Amino acid sequence: MAAAGLDDLGSIVTQVAQEKGIDPEVLIETMEVAILKAAQAAFGPVRELEARYNRETGNIDLFQYMTVVEQVTEPEREISLEIARNHGLEAEVGEELGFQVFWHPRDAEKARQQDKEFGAVLDMKQARSTFGRIAAQTAKQVLLQRVRDAERDIIYGEYRDRQGQLIRGIIRRFEKGHNIVVDLGRTEGVLPAREQTPRETYRPGDRIIAYVKSIDRDARGPMIILSRSAPELVVKLFEAEVPEVDEGIVRIESVAREPGARSKIAVMTRDSDVDPVGACVGIKGSRVQAVVQELRGEKIDIVPYDSDPARYIINAIQPADVNKVIVDEADHRMELVVPDEKLSLAIGRKGQNVRLASQLTGWKLDIISESKFKQMEEEALDALREIDGVAEDLARAMYRLGFRAREEVAEATVEELVSIPGVADAQHAEQLKASAEASMERHRQERILQAAHSNVPFTDRDRLRFVRGVGQRALQLLEESGYRSVEDLAREDPDRLALRTGLGIKKAQQLQRGAEVFIDHEAGSIEEASARYKAAQQAAAEEAKSAPTVAEQAAAERPTEAELTEAPEPSEKE
Repeated sequence: MAAAGLDDLGSIVTQVAQEKGIDPEVLIETMEVAILKAAQAAFGPVRELEARYNRETGNIDLFQYMTVVEQVTEPEREISLEIARNHGLEAEVGEELGFQVFWHPRDAEKARQQDKEFGAVLDMKQARSTFGRIAAQTAKQVLLQRVRDAERDIIYGEYRDRQGQLIRGIIRRFEKGHNIVVDLGRTEGVLPAREQTPRETYRPGDRIIAYVKSIDRDARGPMIILSRSAPELVVKLFEAEVPEVDEGIVRIESVAREPGARSKIAVMTRDSDVDPVGACVGIKGSRVQAVVQELRGEKIDIVPYDSDPARYIINAIQPADVNKVIVDEADHRMELVVPDEKLSLAIGRKGQNVRLASQLTGWKLDIISESKFKQMEEEALDALREIDGVAEDLARAMYRLGFRAREEVAEATVEELVSIPGVADAQHAEQLKASAEASMERHRQERILQAAHSNVPFTDRDRLRFVRGVGQRALQLLEESGYRSVEDLAREDPDRLALRTGLGIKKAQQLQRGAEVFIDHEAGSIEEASARYKAAQQAAAEEAKSAPTVAEQAAAERPTEAELTEAPEPSEKE
């Protein structure tokens, strides 16, 4: 839009408003504001200016207002009464006089006449010569920007209710960063690289169904963000294929997905006559196959949801069989014992099956084989039997109630221990707790002694196990919470440590004190003892290396050939 283009600004506004569906008053108001700002920049911000759309000419008129005063103190805003009357203007002090600023090339003659008559008062001649070009450029930019903004508002209003829904489009082009631009009809959406499914490939012109993940009104590019990797895509595809899901008779309770590879969905029904899994599978698998086809071969496991977490986990781990489930409510973890021959099936390729089952149910899962479980059972019973006062029957009773290690007995409450068959009373329970702590300390000292007589360098994990109070369970929780070394443990705030690990404030304080004691008093002694042991071993090896071997000693003691030749012949008597 050049300066000449402003001659027909009214028709341009009307045309744009009709084509884009924008209220012309919005465009006019926007341009008035833009011309006013441009005028203030060109003529000075102190002047009192006004931009007003002229419906007869279809252009923006600009006016300057000046107040009539006796003595001028602000030349750009005031005009003296004497000058006003000298120019034939009927005015009184305090009145406001308006002067049109003739900035358009079409009004060049009027501008010259104004400069001749009021040039000294208005002082606009120099700035006016460049303002026409600035105004035209400003009008064009503002009009285009306002059109873009209005279009985005319209598109946002049209698509905002489609967030969280499926949408169909056509692949148009590929942008830097592997983003895909999709034609949605009235606008374009973008399928970012992070929202694409591995192993899916597209070409311009391909049709695509995607999930509308978000609509960003303030985005610089396309504001509709699409996804092919979101778990919600699976849900929406089943809603489209399965009437029972769409009507709410069958509900998808949870989804776990590794895009392009495999998904698991848990379903339940509100109607006892409807089989939720069968409804999603369809006759001869027609419904689920339609979803699989849309996801380009991604495998889908459909499992029945159950309010009982153990049963739910057993369903989720399919197709593997589960012999036993051990639930740890405190850590929100389950151990699944499976037949040895089903172990790889339960875990899945690269751990995929158990990983998806964990995502689906929200529980941490450990898969162990039957033989490994029996081995762990014997090791746990051995550990419990090492506690003074714990015989075979009591150890098995403890194991049945979930006790797996000495530290669990040491950290149990008296009430928990009294509930075990074979524990007589609170006094007996306190004795068991003290014995468990003593047994843990004995084993810790044995580990330290072994470490001091070892050539193997200590790892951070080894050093953590040397800390008083750190058993197998505490070690696991510390590592899962990001505490990898004794130093991490020593410098942490006990409250934060308790919160992050779930160990409880008392246990957290004990572990932190143990870490400080280890660093200040025990670590140096262990390292010195280990260094002495290594030095002694090295010296012994050097000595052994320099000492003659048995063969060499025997050879040295054997007489030489010369000695045998010189030896006298034995007599007949001999």
